[in-house]
Amino acid sequence: MNNRADQWDRRKFLHGLALAGTAGLAGLRPGLALAEPPPETPTLRIGVPLPAAVCAAPTYVAEALLKAEGFTDVQYVTQRGATEAYQALASGELALLQPTAAAMVIRVDAGDPVVLLSGVHVGCFELFGQSHIRTVHDLKGKAVEVSGLGSGRHVVLASMLAHVGLDPRKDVNFVTHPVPEGMRLFAAGRVDAFMGSPPEPQELRAKKIGHVVVNTTFDRPWSQYFCCVVAANRSFVQTHPVATRRALRAVLKAANVCSIEPERSARSLVDKGYATNFDYALQTIKELPYARWREYDPEDTVRFYSLRLHEAGLIKSSPQKIISRGTDWRFLNELKKELKG
Repeated sequence: MNNRADQWDRRKFLHGLALAGTAGLAGLRPGLALAEPPPETPTLRIGVPLPAAVCAAPTYVAEALLKAEGFTDVQYVTQRGATEAYQALASGELALLQPTAAAMVIRVDAGDPVVLLSGVHVGCFELFGQSHIRTVHDLKGKAVEVSGLGSGRHVVLASMLAHVGLDPRKDVNFVTHPVPEGMRLFAAGRVDAFMGSPPEPQELRAKKIGHVVVNTTFDRPWSQYFCCVVAANRSFVQTHPVATRRALRAVLKAANVCSIEPERSARSLVDKGYATNFDYALQTIKELPYARWREYDPEDTVRFYSLRLHEAGLIKSSPQKIISRGTDWRFLNELKKELKG
């Protein structure tokens, strides 16, 4: 299959994602999809925070698969950062988003009408430090760049601080700048640490700037839980259950495609403008375990981050309340039976 795929050009690859032949590649039994009713709406609006997160590759690669699922109007809507994307999802402006699980716990606790539908992959965040930062505990009293309070990188780092007994509300000085400026400050030694998300870690490692303190793809306990998830507007899920199931199926199939065809997937991201550096995009897609979305329990992820964030004083709700109010695993459970590895 790989030899045949290597003969495809990019156009055939993208087109092929929508064909029945790709159902086998992505692990789908096509007869089941064809037997379902069409989505209740032909329009699907998906959030793309800028700068786009390369780790969200399955959402971007899924475009042709979404069209094959019956969405004739697939709109990727750009947002000025993660906070705006979370707000757009809560308001119903967006139907779907691939955010950080920890950040969604914060939003559910705040009362946003959003639900987590599935995990997508573990890992992707990397904490970089200057030479004097060797452990997370060394961040006490130091300045750490996180791009924005409430962002995924801020909330995950807050969880790390709570995990080692630090109080993120007073023990660390969080610094917020646009990502390029934050990277420049870290490279110049003006902040002690930088919380990065692809393609930033790939660039920092390539340029030998700082060193990795924590890599959530490989380091426990972070590597045992989903980083990015599929989240949806609650009203959209309630009124469009068929569309929700079809959309989630397309994203999970795309996760399989990213695992099987990382080069083609990385090229697709660059061609669509979601990544600027092919090598960094390819490295990200190869490093992240996209095909293992079946192996982790997303409810464990929600429980884990809820506990850490409650310890940090960043949420008031119990883990069970977060799970009850902000998750809906029924589509995932059905698709686990339908999609094969």
